[in-house]
Amino acid sequence: MEAAEYKNLLVTIEDRVAVVQINRPQALNALDARTLDELETAFRVLREDQAVGVLIVTGTGEKAFVAGADIRELTKLDGVSGRAYSLRGLEVFDLIHSSPKPVIAAINGYCLGGGCELALACHIRIASENARFGQPEVKLGLIPGYGGTQRLPRLVGTGRAIEMLLTGDVIEAREAERIGVVNRVVPGAELLAYCRDLAKRIMANAPLATTLALNAVNAGSDLPLDRALAVEAALFGLACGTEDMKEGTKAFIDKRKPSFKGR
Repeated sequence: MEAAEYKNLLVTIEDRVAVVQINRPQALNALDARTLDELETAFRVLREDQAVGVLIVTGTGEKAFVAGADIRELTKLDGVSGRAYSLRGLEVFDLIHSSPKPVIAAINGYCLGGGCELALACHIRIASENARFGQPEVKLGLIPGYGGTQRLPRLVGTGRAIEMLLTGDVIEAREAERIGVVNRVVPGAELLAYCRDLAKRIMANAPLATTLALNAVNAGSDLPLDRALAVEAALFGLACGTEDMKEGTKAFIDKRKPSFKGR
């Protein structure tokens, strides 16, 4: 699917930063099947694009990042199709979470249900002051199906996650920052600029090292500590064998800015 064929996404690349914007403002950027398909296509392309160093995911407008799943689609589900629906979303979000390039969620409003799960699948979350977060699925007779019951406890702890999951309450941006759902809250007018600056700071570092650091976190998060530390040691060894490591350490000794090549 070429960029021109996207119906529900706007994709731009500037200064090695790709911005993937969910563009369904009439539905508060709710995730429907086509949007999931387009997200999968976009991320498969951008993950391999050498012109891209960091990805930013956001929503169109000031009201919503993603307000949730498309309720009209949910009403059609039964036990069998519901499981397939969940697995499809998990597949797409895992593609995002496993990206070798950092993915930043620029959360510009309502971030509910599947939208919150999309944000949780990203590596870093920056919120505007008007952002609102929640997993309100229980209010619909459902539970989160795109990773919320698993990623949220890993991020904020079991107790806080269970409270959010069982009450379905919506929390404000500052509370989300306090409990660790988001990294930082910034004024809405500064959100994308802040995320672009963050991307620039990330890209100033060795690209292979940032990928290996992401791999270490992702691979080790579900392992016992001893095995996770073994993964870290193995990836540290890989980093030591790169040209970038030699350049970075030499530049430090020479007191100059390193010139990383991604090798």
